[in-house]
Amino acid sequence: MNRTLLLAAAGGCMLVAGCGEEGRIKPETIEVKEDTPLKRATTLLQSYAKGQALGSEVESFPSLVGDLRATDAQRADVLEKGLEELKKTKGPATAAKAKEILARLAPKQTG
Repeated sequence: MNRTLLLAAAGGCMLVAGCGEEGRIKPETIEVKEDTPLKRATTLLQSYAKGQALGSEVESFPSLVGDLRATDAQRADVLEKGLEELKKTKGPATAAKAKEILARLAPKQTG
């Protein structure tokens, strides 16, 4: 009897401890930044500019260009030409070529 009473009291304390403001989950809004085709392209080119070698992702280049073309046809043309040049580039010249393409994709400063 004593043991049952002790277990019941312990269980009751656990239930009470879980109640109240401290035990409730507070809703939180998390802002998700949009991943645009241009952002995906620049992120990829930045990794090449840092020395990453081209891999199997080259198979996704046409899709990336197509996605960009839907929002910015002029930059899509630049990207398409640049990625074709990049695929032909070998060794350390890949990083330099990627930096060149990034410069061509960058927004023009108006003054």
